[in-house]
Amino acid sequence: MKIKVYNLVILDASGSMYVIREQAISGINETIQSIKLAQRENPEQEHYFSFVSFNNKMRTVADCQPIEEVVEISEDTYRPEAMTALYDAMGLSLLALESKISADDRVLVTIITDGMENASQEFTGTAVKTLVERLKSKGWVFAYIGANQDVEAVAAKIAIKNTMSFEATEVGTCYMMKNLGAQREKFYKRMSCDAPMDAVDENENFFKK
Repeated sequence: MKIKVYNLVILDASGSMYVIREQAISGINETIQSIKLAQRENPEQEHYFSFVSFNNKMRTVADCQPIEEVVEISEDTYRPEAMTALYDAMGLSLLALESKISADDRVLVTIITDGMENASQEFTGTAVKTLVERLKSKGWVFAYIGANQDVEAVAAKIAIKNTMSFEATEVGTCYMMKNLGAQREKFYKRMSCDAPMDAVDENENFFKK
């Protein structure tokens, strides 16, 4: 029986991301290719991909698609503008994914943003924190990547301990995406080990292993 792995990427598409738009697009496409490779290298895993971009509103570009069917994103599907409704994007996309998976499925959620929450209407930080804590208790793994902020402090407010900072420049974004890809590869390999995955450990040490 294959392990179903759901990869949810939530990417900031506010106006400030425009200067690194090409690098963000390239990085997400590299992520897609790396997950396709992970499925080939770990045949016991069956990967699915969800991609959500957000500014004032959330845009679902890919929704639990089998990874082999996922097409790369482009400037047509990722258009940075407006403000940063991070809490709404997280709350809505996490609840949507939860409704579609079973208890035995694995989930890796990655949030990437270059700024602070400033536009959510439906979810508060407290509500998102409660939701993340509940999903972590189910074995979901979360990683928060941010620029222009105290990343550890911001992530702690929504119950996420795995954090990485990046510089919102062309070079900084490329470096961040490569680092994230390397950590993903190691994560998938750990998932294939005979020993059961320790979700508590993964939620604290994803970037340290």
